[in-house]
Amino acid sequence: MFQDNKKWLYLIVLSLIWGTSFILIKKALIGLNPYQLGALRTIITGLFLFIAGYKTVKTIKKEAWKWIAISGFFGSFIPAFFFAIAETEIDSAVVSVLNSLVPLNTILIGLAVFKIASTRKQVFGVMVGFVGTAILILKGAALNPEQNYWYAGFIIASTIMYAINVNIIKKHLQDIRPLAIATGNYVVIFIPAILVLLFTGFFTKETFSKPALAESIMYVVILSFFGTALAKVFFNKLVQISTPVFASSVTYVMPIVALGWGILDGEDFSLLQAFASGIILIGVYLSQKRA
Repeated sequence: MFQDNKKWLYLIVLSLIWGTSFILIKKALIGLNPYQLGALRTIITGLFLFIAGYKTVKTIKKEAWKWIAISGFFGSFIPAFFFAIAETEIDSAVVSVLNSLVPLNTILIGLAVFKIASTRKQVFGVMVGFVGTAILILKGAALNPEQNYWYAGFIIASTIMYAINVNIIKKHLQDIRPLAIATGNYVVIFIPAILVLLFTGFFTKETFSKPALAESIMYVVILSFFGTALAKVFFNKLVQISTPVFASSVTYVMPIVALGWGILDGEDFSLLQAFASGIILIGVYLSQKRA
């Protein structure tokens, strides 16, 4: 019973943290381009994790580093850039809704590639949540017809990578401490992030003369500590104590938080979207059922 309550606590906390991440990305993009944001987010997160988890890296066995590296690039590095690119054209709340494709992709990839079976009730729960997500997407498109929804491709690609990552953690990294996984991820992607930042023109007079730069970096620091470093450790733990489908269902609750921030930031929200949010919550509940 305690373990069951614990996984719901992790789910709620992660939903609040990651649901807030989208508005932080939006605010950070005022003074940074998406490539600078993605690189800085990775570098700052890496520094936080190295301070907290450098001792845990020694516990990672040699044969696990291949999966740690793949997990790092698919679960952190590439999505950090893709989400920032997408939010240059699409509202933060809509991006969070598109991210809800993760559980569906988790089931499909888990079954096809990693041979991780899901129950009928879990599949039904994912589909119910997906219906709610579809309503949110369609209504969001109607409220924001001027947005370029081709950029949704960056989010869809990220959801596939997230799905691969969650299955890797469950299949190949189950016995490694969550902090060790997260720290190991950033050991691998830290240098690539520095190289990307060097080629973005960040270290130029033009960049440092932007009046919004300091505020944007502040948002990135908050995003890096809470939305990436802390959340990565929590998520890795959630995957280990539950199922890949339940863990990925955090992406069904995140849009509700993100939409709340969107309202506060002047984005539109309708009663139909509120109804869709309720459907999503039902889908989350069903997706965690094993029988």
